[in-house]
Amino acid sequence: MVDVSAKAVTRRVAVARGEVRMQAETLRRIQRGQVAKGEVLAVARVAGIMAAKRTPELIPLCHPLLIQVAAVSAAALTIYDMCKAIDRAMIIGNIRLIEKRGGSSGVFRRKEARRGKALQRITTDQADSTD
Repeated sequence: MVDVSAKAVTRRVAVARGEVRMQAETLRRIQRGQVAKGEVLAVARVAGIMAAKRTPELIPLCHPLLIQVAAVSAAALTIYDMCKAIDRAMIIGNIRLIEKRGGSSGVFRRKEARRGKALQRITTDQADSTD
């Protein structure tokens, strides 16, 4: 583990993204609020926030900063969990850091090719700023 206690306090911003691929009917049921377990996207957002706050407890040897890739993973897993009774073939993937600013390593921006909208994909974005 790296000792970060001597690091200066800086404003940090991170954006991460992940995808949950599913059947079109599953997406329609999410959008219409017709999933038995409740409002899927609202619950997934809460799961992402909770995971970001607990990142150092969830990822071994992680220093106590919020990490959004863990948050996106938790949000995506929540979507899967809430919809698995409808669609067990969902695929979680393409989880990645999009942008990071602050800290000693400066700025990182991923260059991504724009893809057309897929009706069968929900993209979970998590953004966080930490002072």
